[in-house]
Amino acid sequence: MKKHILAGAILVLISGHAAAKTWVLTDADTSTELGNWHMSSTQLKYSGEDFSIDQKVLHGGKQEGSKVITITSKDGLTIMLSPTRGMDPLKVTGHGIRLGWDSPVNEVVNPAYINLESRNGLGWLEGFNEMMVRAGFEWTGHPVTKDGVIYTLHGRAGNTPASKVEVTVEDQAPHEIRIRGLLKEHAFKKSNLEVWTELRYIPGQDSFTIHDVLTNKADYPHDYQIIYHSNFGTPILEKDARFIAPLESVSPFNDYAKKGLNNWATYSGPTKDFDEMVFNLKPKADSNGKTIAAVINSKGDKGASIEFDIHQLPLLTMWKNTDTLKQGYVTGIEPGTNYAYPVTVEKEQGRVKQLQPGQSTEFTLTYSLLKDSAAVQKVEQRVKNIQGNEAVNIDGKPIAVE
Repeated sequence: MKKHILAGAILVLISGHAAAKTWVLTDADTSTELGNWHMSSTQLKYSGEDFSIDQKVLHGGKQEGSKVITITSKDGLTIMLSPTRGMDPLKVTGHGIRLGWDSPVNEVVNPAYINLESRNGLGWLEGFNEMMVRAGFEWTGHPVTKDGVIYTLHGRAGNTPASKVEVTVEDQAPHEIRIRGLLKEHAFKKSNLEVWTELRYIPGQDSFTIHDVLTNKADYPHDYQIIYHSNFGTPILEKDARFIAPLESVSPFNDYAKKGLNNWATYSGPTKDFDEMVFNLKPKADSNGKTIAAVINSKGDKGASIEFDIHQLPLLTMWKNTDTLKQGYVTGIEPGTNYAYPVTVEKEQGRVKQLQPGQSTEFTLTYSLLKDSAAVQKVEQRVKNIQGNEAVNIDGKPIAVE
């Protein structure tokens, strides 16, 4: 394998043939920052599906200095993600459908303007508007203070700018695009975790994949947690929209959620004074450990699904926040290593995992935009096949108390 530089790109050569082109947009080690940047299939002289990749630096308000990378595919998806905000996808659109939601936070807030410890550990909410935000990696869940340490809501990952950002495009059709970012959770004598995030997309398709590798770079073992907080609003979320997934069990997160247990898998329209309801789910998987969860609109002709591996992400949280449209009408499908209780509770109940020195673990999720009834029916059938004849156990008692 050899590397060559051509027109700002690194060409990776295998057996004398160019396999892919890579552009380094950001690199903290070399103080590299390309700022506004553009590349397209036309510039690369690729035939087939037209696509472009753009990075834009934002200005004004609390988004000053934030960066957004946008992948645009003519017949597929438009995917926006922010290297400034943990490499998290902000919004995905295609076929007149959006994956994402309308948060009262309407800027891509630069983490420099967020104090995670404000509002008794709820400062994370001041930037929360992503389609998917990584909650982790040192800890996640609801805030708690123990031994003088404030474990803030959902950890730091979503408010960590990437130290390195790379864009890779395969030379061979179908020209898979990969956006990679390095997130660091380093603190003297406390943690030395690094995460290589990667978004993979083939132009023209209605799905994309998230692949993350988390490594403990320290000389000591370290705990970790991750929840992929995936959020969907209109036009998929609406009155009588449905959540589906093959499940072993369902339980309410707290006493308030017990009130909604009878219709936990269906949604109301925007409802003033509706407080959030959360349900703890134990997913059921196929023989390879793969499972799928989805939210589907009332007519069953559009939706969003997430495929994941229960060996990597054994638990699933469903978040219902069907408040008013201006307040944030949204539902969350959240695969994770744990539930959203404070890290102290999760550790007491044995759901906090640990990496040994130098050890890595990985997570792979595939997100799909379900553009029509045929796509919805395919996911529904897969859920039925995995569920089989086994009934879902509905437990009326929360498994923990905060």
